[in-house]
Amino acid sequence: MTDDTLAAWLALYFTPRVGPKTFAKLTAIDTPANIISLDSCALKSVGFSDSQIHFLRHRAEKEVEACLTWLEAEEQRHIITTEDAIYPSLLTQAGSAPAVLFVEGEVEALSKPQLAIVGSRNASIDGLNCARSFASELVEHDLVITSGLALGVDGYAHDGALSANGQTIAVLGSGLSSIYPARHRQLAARIASSGALVSEFHPLAKPKADHFPRRNRIISGLSTGVLVIEAAEKSGSLITARYANEQGRDVFAIPSSIHHPQGRGCNLLIKQGACLVQTVDDILAEIDTLIRWSHISKPPIQSDLFTQLDSKEELPFPQLLANVGSKATPVDILASRTNIPVQEVMMQLLELELSGHVVAVSGGYILKGRG
Repeated sequence: MTDDTLAAWLALYFTPRVGPKTFAKLTAIDTPANIISLDSCALKSVGFSDSQIHFLRHRAEKEVEACLTWLEAEEQRHIITTEDAIYPSLLTQAGSAPAVLFVEGEVEALSKPQLAIVGSRNASIDGLNCARSFASELVEHDLVITSGLALGVDGYAHDGALSANGQTIAVLGSGLSSIYPARHRQLAARIASSGALVSEFHPLAKPKADHFPRRNRIISGLSTGVLVIEAAEKSGSLITARYANEQGRDVFAIPSSIHHPQGRGCNLLIKQGACLVQTVDDILAEIDTLIRWSHISKPPIQSDLFTQLDSKEELPFPQLLANVGSKATPVDILASRTNIPVQEVMMQLLELELSGHVVAVSGGYILKGRG
């Protein structure tokens, strides 16, 4: 891809309210270069708003230049698009795949068989040691460990893979120039030297609360399965598990004591159909089949993994929920319908997703079960 072509992809990619689904629809009509070169009337005819056109005419160039400057600063940095052969095919099968990925490290690692390990940021010593030991053993079987660089289980899983001379991939909820949490900067450098750092966000983007649930779909989408270690009943790890379920990936969980709050989410997953894991062999018994399926077709969804919600329970944020249905609705539309600020809508949606009332899908949000 030439610099001009990449610049056009980035300009369209960063245009406000052009998500994966809209990007795919637009590029099915024409190339990004031809689309952004259209005059204002033509852009409006294909659905662009005045603010989007203003971005393309006055702000896009600056955003693109910052990306290209980031790219050229280090040899191990890459910007890949869904048109590139190196773009991980398993992620494209998952739905809502970002049109662009920013990568620092060995980009080829993204296409290798991966197992995601996620869990609590406040895990117990046993949970942390479990994350490290499972990661260390799994890389000995030629699996790449994928996680989110967070404190707790994520960090120990990354470290375990690296300590065993394996590869690991960290998917960030920020740009690759804004490592978060800051205390993991050294760990991030180790990952980039033998694995890869990945983000769908602009390299200079700061971490934001709504970025982290979004990045979880990439963690599960890159992987053939997801192992959950110590997750509370309402946690980001369960969002990753839900994405894995929707993407046709198997979910593995390590059981915890019924008296351990940080493990109740894992016990719930097992109760609802996730594979109970006690040793690495429990994963390896399934993973060969998962890897073969990942190269052939989308595996069947564990449709009963997540139970329907009790329709008699008191519903949170009823005004917002009343405007979410079976058809995907974008955040900006929900904000317009409810007269609630976009930032507040995003925070409410995050809580609704954690509680299992809604699901983030390509194009917005839909009700989960009976809502």
